[in-house]
Amino acid sequence: MTPLLLIPGHMCDARMWGPQLAAFSGTRTVHLAQIADADSMAALAGAILRDAPPRFALAGLSMGGIVAMEVLRQAPARVERIALLDTNPLPEAEAVKAGRRNRMARVAQGHLPVIVREEMKPLYLADRRQPVLDLCYDMALSLGPEVFLRQSRALMDRPDQTATLRAFRGPALVLHGAEDRLVPLDRARLMAELMPGARLEIIPGAGHLPVLEQPDATNAALRRWLED
Repeated sequence: MTPLLLIPGHMCDARMWGPQLAAFSGTRTVHLAQIADADSMAALAGAILRDAPPRFALAGLSMGGIVAMEVLRQAPARVERIALLDTNPLPEAEAVKAGRRNRMARVAQGHLPVIVREEMKPLYLADRRQPVLDLCYDMALSLGPEVFLRQSRALMDRPDQTATLRAFRGPALVLHGAEDRLVPLDRARLMAELMPGARLEIIPGAGHLPVLEQPDATNAALRRWLED
């Protein structure tokens, strides 16, 4: 059975995929990637590929989806199928870069806890579910300010991946929280239109983190994708 490789989002670690690990690790090998040690998409994807199985099913959420697209660009023959959750194939807009630079400056001054608690994580969820918010906060603080800065640089300089997706012919899932306030739904529709083998699934009652907010619905969609 094809191994499953999971890539977490911005300032998240493997715990973000906890419900999926519980659902799928009993039936297939699951690899949990990390995206903490480099400041470019190319380098992050290259490090994942060095440790990945020869061929795998690939899933990434948010920044993890952006890295997943770069993995696909670098090694398309190794990706059997791809799932892209609440992510964006386009380069970062200048207005978004300006806001990111401001947050990076504040993080460099020691304000990561405030930014995570007041600006980032509350926007992630369809509603303020305290256990999920607490987990998000703990993941971000565990990774720390240097990872925040590296990941921010990688996000700012990311390439356009529309051609990468257009060239992919394998089974693809584009999954999006219906109430995602960080990534517009039109990005999901764009990705689904680009990939001939794509299915678009919108998860009700979820924001930017359907893997944690609506794990049963998310797992059902992932299971359908894996069994295509």
